[in-house]
Amino acid sequence: MFQSRELARLIDHSLLHPALTDAEMLAGCAVAHQYGCATVCVKPYAVPLVKKTLKASPVGICSVVGFPHGNSITMLKLRETQEALLAGATEIDMVINIGKAAAGVYDYVKEEVRAIHKACQRHNAPLKVIFENAYLKDEQIVELCKVMSDLNVEYVKTSTGFAYLKQDDGSYACHGATEHDVKLMRRHCAPHIKIKAAGGIRTLADVLKFRGLGCARIGTSSTEQIMADAAAPDQC
Repeated sequence: MFQSRELARLIDHSLLHPALTDAEMLAGCAVAHQYGCATVCVKPYAVPLVKKTLKASPVGICSVVGFPHGNSITMLKLRETQEALLAGATEIDMVINIGKAAAGVYDYVKEEVRAIHKACQRHNAPLKVIFENAYLKDEQIVELCKVMSDLNVEYVKTSTGFAYLKQDDGSYACHGATEHDVKLMRRHCAPHIKIKAAGGIRTLADVLKFRGLGCARIGTSSTEQIMADAAAPDQC
């Protein structure tokens, strides 16, 4: 049905939990290297450590910017991007200003992304723009797709994996990638813009579903289980 290496090259192995230790970060890098993932997705401070660890590996280094809420001013997001790239990041996943998007202030979002994208282009680093769809309406997602198409960014991304919404019973639940959102993004983004699905993707079935919907990259922290399932005899 597929080759395990082909599947692994879809995966950005996520190492973004706020309490993740450096030892756990290094263990995660070993997992990504073992399977041949596209990248490890790490917090900005970890980029130098990860670069040293993966110096002999083809696995890329993806740093997050403005993560997870996107609330920093543009100047700080730009500085964070520049520092990550200089430290060795090969890709950037940035969170937009979600409140501005929710308010329909798309010019602000556009100019912020434009600045980050230019910095990435100077280093030949693909930019993935995180919408955080759980907080947005369909029409807002559509407008963001148009903005990103105008800017010719390399990727749009569904979620951070850290969007918590209050439920009717007062509890909070985390919301990530959905089939509906990916279909919407694919329909309204320019054809050359790739889609990354992230948040709540924990199984081989999840990965295959989103790949089938047109996603070129998958963000997950469940790489080991997914790859073990992919290697099972009944998947050959």
